[in-house]
Amino acid sequence: MTDLDPLKFKDWQIAEQAERSMKRIDRLADDWGVLRDELLPYGHYLGKVDYAAVDDRLADQTNGKYIDVTAITPTPLGEGKSTTTMGLVQGLAKRRKNVSGAIRQPSGGPTFNIKGSAAGGGRSQCIPLTPFSLGLTGDIDAVTNAHNLAMVALTARLQHEANNSNEFLAKRGVQRLNIDPHNVQMRWAMDFCAQSLRDIVIGLGGKSDGLMMSSGFAITVSSEIMAILSIFTSLSDLRERMGRIVVAYNRQGNPVTTKDLEVDGAMTAWLVRATNPNLLQTIEGQPVLVHAGPFANIAVGQSSIVADRLGLKLSDYHVTESGFGADIGFEKFWNIKCRISRLKPDCAVIVATVRALKMHGGGPKVTPGKSLDSVYTESNPELVERGLVNLLAHIATVKKAGINPVVCINHFHTDSAEEINLIRRAAESAGARAAVSRHWLSGGDGALELADAVVSACEETNKFELLYETNLPLKARIEKIARDVYGAEGVSYTPDALAKANAIEADATKHDFATCMVKTHLSLSHDPALKGRPDGWTLPIRDILVYNGAGFIVPVAGDIKLMPGTSSDPAFRRIDVDVDTGKVTGLF
Repeated sequence: MTDLDPLKFKDWQIAEQAERSMKRIDRLADDWGVLRDELLPYGHYLGKVDYAAVDDRLADQTNGKYIDVTAITPTPLGEGKSTTTMGLVQGLAKRRKNVSGAIRQPSGGPTFNIKGSAAGGGRSQCIPLTPFSLGLTGDIDAVTNAHNLAMVALTARLQHEANNSNEFLAKRGVQRLNIDPHNVQMRWAMDFCAQSLRDIVIGLGGKSDGLMMSSGFAITVSSEIMAILSIFTSLSDLRERMGRIVVAYNRQGNPVTTKDLEVDGAMTAWLVRATNPNLLQTIEGQPVLVHAGPFANIAVGQSSIVADRLGLKLSDYHVTESGFGADIGFEKFWNIKCRISRLKPDCAVIVATVRALKMHGGGPKVTPGKSLDSVYTESNPELVERGLVNLLAHIATVKKAGINPVVCINHFHTDSAEEINLIRRAAESAGARAAVSRHWLSGGDGALELADAVVSACEETNKFELLYETNLPLKARIEKIARDVYGAEGVSYTPDALAKANAIEADATKHDFATCMVKTHLSLSHDPALKGRPDGWTLPIRDILVYNGAGFIVPVAGDIKLMPGTSSDPAFRRIDVDVDTGKVTGLF
């Protein structure tokens, strides 16, 4: 608990005070119903939970209520989904509900760049903050290493095949794969925003330094291996998926997989320690599972299926989080995660802020690191009203899934009653419940109205259904998502993307693959400059990736990159260590 005022103290200071009285990991697990043999402690306040052991023990247990937290199209500052997830968990606990949360592990990219660690904020945070923000128990490192091990296997094989005869290779039990160095699917991975590594040349030097070729880096959380960690359902499922990953193609155009490179077993070995979800807690002591990665704009962006299954068995209410707006994170939760897990959600919370609605109504540009224009801190109901079209689009998306929507008006102290009432009336007129939540300022006590609205929504029967069936051809799926979720008039393709789409449609082995769109999170469209609810536009697909292990087809829209860039005023400038205590300062 904390008594520090969020208006006067920074998030890391509030978290630091709360950590003085947080539960030790054995007590947290015991309070939640996790047995001692199912808890894998990492020190005094962190642990992992053996998901398979809990699955076996509670196989016949009825699932609790399943709630997804999503949002409207955010400003670059974010609209507080993680804060709302923590606040809702705390609010439900105040109503004496047995509740848990599930969020994604923050990437080092945003933690040291602009957005921060994604632990929540104010009096609604996930703690302990420092280990949460700085690597936790090593899951993202394991994904990075498993991914890069595949690239090591590929580049080494390319070098040895180029420099040695078939006889030489055969004596070492190596079969020539005839890999085409100009047709490599994978790139290297690292968990920072490093724009200078997007496109590089490797293998410079002599014969012993590898084959010279074009390559590059993507951020770890966009890796296919992170996608697999999000959706795997058992160790055997994970192992099988790891062997299907396509690393490159041979000179005949046939796929070369991690299994062909005989590296899939070693990659799985790197991941074993990452398969069990991490157990942390809210500032008010409720259990929070942290597993898999963020970035729903360039990845699946979901907390893991195994974490949600754990929460649903151990809790009466389980709150999970999807990345960015309902057009991106919720759409993937709906049509990918729920399809694979076969879990049926009871409610979806759409986080909205006055600030973002003003932006969508035509307000000035919001730029991280720069002071907000006064329009965002002074009452302006007209701007809010014009921006409501964005909220209504996201409510419509959730209702298309047959799920009961609750609009959480994430209250800022600068919001006026008139602005709040406009949002409430618009949400209710669109068929959603609406609740004002002051969890950032007041923790669980500030989220009681939201908690009550969620409980009410969960009591109503819904008619959950997927947007499309897997027998729908790929181009028709893309068009359906573009029209029904984004509001596009149609879809266009570059010649290369169209050729790939046609080849995928002709390949019967890929007909049941999920469609995982890559698109900007800053607009319903592909263009981050188009705010509100754009109309009269076409979604341009410039490339299509195939994640054979995850079972994803990944259409790439617009100019979005799989490796973000570091800003001119990154967060790492303000992060430091107190040399007397060893405590990290400046995280947010």
